[in-house]
Amino acid sequence: MGGLQQKIFNLMLIFIIALIGLYAAVSLYQHKNLTGIVQEASASQQASIEAVSEETMKAILEVSMTQSTALQAYIADDLFGDVRTDVLTLQTFATELFEHAELFSPHPFSPPDPKNDGVASVQMQHEPGVDPASSEDLALVANMSEIMLAMFESSDKLSSCFVATADGCILFVDDRAGSYVTETGEVDEIFRVRERPWYVQAAEEEALIFTGVELDSFTDILGLVCAAPVYRDGALVAVVGADIFLTSVSDYVRDKATEGGFVCVVNEDGQVLFSPQTEGVFKAELSKTAPDLRQNENAAFAAFVNQALQEQAGLTLIEIGGKEYYLTGAPMPTLGWAVFSVVEKEITHQPTAQMLEQYDKINADALASYEQGTRQASRMTIFMTVVLLLLAVTGALFVAGRVVRPLERMTRRINALSGGDRDFEMEDVYRTNDEIEVLAESFASLSKRTREYITQITQITAEKERIGTELALATQIQADMLPNIFPAFPDRPEFDVYASMDPAKEVGGDFYDFFLIDETHLGLVMADVSGKGVPAALFMMIAKTLVQNNAMAGKGPAEVLRAVNDQICANNREEMFVTVWLGILDLSTGLLTCANAGHEYPALKQPGGSFALYKDKHGFVIGGMEGIQYKEYDIQLEPGVKLFLYTDGVPEATNAENELFGTDRMLEALNTAQDKTPEVILKTVRSAVDGFVKDAEQFDDLTMLCLEFKRKDAEG
Repeated sequence: MGGLQQKIFNLMLIFIIALIGLYAAVSLYQHKNLTGIVQEASASQQASIEAVSEETMKAILEVSMTQSTALQAYIADDLFGDVRTDVLTLQTFATELFEHAELFSPHPFSPPDPKNDGVASVQMQHEPGVDPASSEDLALVANMSEIMLAMFESSDKLSSCFVATADGCILFVDDRAGSYVTETGEVDEIFRVRERPWYVQAAEEEALIFTGVELDSFTDILGLVCAAPVYRDGALVAVVGADIFLTSVSDYVRDKATEGGFVCVVNEDGQVLFSPQTEGVFKAELSKTAPDLRQNENAAFAAFVNQALQEQAGLTLIEIGGKEYYLTGAPMPTLGWAVFSVVEKEITHQPTAQMLEQYDKINADALASYEQGTRQASRMTIFMTVVLLLLAVTGALFVAGRVVRPLERMTRRINALSGGDRDFEMEDVYRTNDEIEVLAESFASLSKRTREYITQITQITAEKERIGTELALATQIQADMLPNIFPAFPDRPEFDVYASMDPAKEVGGDFYDFFLIDETHLGLVMADVSGKGVPAALFMMIAKTLVQNNAMAGKGPAEVLRAVNDQICANNREEMFVTVWLGILDLSTGLLTCANAGHEYPALKQPGGSFALYKDKHGFVIGGMEGIQYKEYDIQLEPGVKLFLYTDGVPEATNAENELFGTDRMLEALNTAQDKTPEVILKTVRSAVDGFVKDAEQFDDLTMLCLEFKRKDAEG
């Protein structure tokens, strides 16, 4: 062996020896520290068991307490939801009754009768000084007697239902007629209807309301009232409602109390209404001065109470009064109350202690089994290491030979490639059915593609040089076709003209022209051919020649455009077109006669003024349709007038953000140099366009022409 083959063998041998040495060192270290590791593992596992147990108990509590609390809140809230529905039903009946009072006759009513005690009955009471016999509203609402009676008898939630009129009378249904009779057997008439909290609150809020919890006036039982106002023609005429005794809620809260856990109910003001606790923050108090748990000095507890009154509050661990408690809460949307479930954290630790006792016994048995298994594993590992070493040496010899020989052959062949010998071909030694064969095939394919690529590059380079030469010549020819010597007419002081064209490609489709038709007439042309490149340049040359020839024949602008259009349309198979602005200036009078075939508006500056667009009438483009007639218009130029012509490449120049340069920026650039020569004006506009576009690609030709009319020839 030698070279790469020896290196591969040595590398594998060193790796195996290092692996065996490392294993021996690790085994010795593990043996010496086995006792410490087992003890640490035991302590870690005990901590883990304790943590997992606590998390498991917490998860169980979270599911059971959260679901139970939500269900309890739902059941309790359903009680008040049904009562709300009953009161809305009474409100609807009463509203219809008052709105159609003429359809109902007075209905009889009577005060409480002790004989009806324990039996549902319809009864009437009134405020002192009020005569119920003269109350039309009371006789009217008495028509609801049967409805209220049926509602009371069909509900196990209502302690009473009623209709109170705005004149101080009340008609109600309950089964406690004896409660309203004094010891002398007379009916207690001291019932101030309109001063009752439910009447005042419903009238003030003008909507269905629930009162706070209070003791019933006649039975001293905890309850609350749901009431709603009734209006006729916008005026309050009655208040309907129902009483609810909360005895069942109080009993439920008391019965749910267990060792270390209980349920309580908190109202919308954060005060505990029902709780089995007789002291501490969870003590139930009906006083309006009872503490608001939302303002508790324990910020975490106050935040939990606020959340539970608004939405479902998941399991939360909070320290209260020196003890840690798990709490969940769920809102009762109808009243704005909330139900809380509370469990002491200490109660949840009992299963963990029992589990740790069992673990200690299991751990001792596992340690003995582990030591026995370690000894057996050590013997097996030594045997397998010897076998692996023998196999590794044999495999290293085989792999080194199989890998190195084809690579050495491939290296010698690649080094031999030079000059005209650039062929690398597949040989049998490379056919190893693995990555070496793929590499050899890649070299052979690369060698073939390289030869083909060199041939193609040679051909493409020659063709590109030929096309480049022709395009450079075309660019020069196009530039020579346009007037490009300035000053153009140094012996004509009546005017000054300057023009420029920068094609988007090597050659472009825009063109300008100015020429003397005779001694007193100057022709001005600005045009834009559809398309780009060589086709547009050829079409431009034809259009320029036709426009100039027809203008030199003495025709007016409109006639020139008509003739050129017909000539181009006669043989325009490619359906190209050109926009043209043509003007003929009479130098003796300053009269400029113009025609526009779909081109941009010219910009005109009057003496003492600024550049502005001259919005002339556009005709159809040249080459679009035969027989088009074009219209002329005149502009009287006074000395000092400047005319700016351009193609759409100026206002449509685009920057990297796809914003257009636009005519506003063009006019702004023109007016910064409005008093300068035409040459300076064009360079100013081009500088503004370049500053706006920056490094963005030029998509269209930029062609501009500026004429300054200095004086009339007749004045010369």
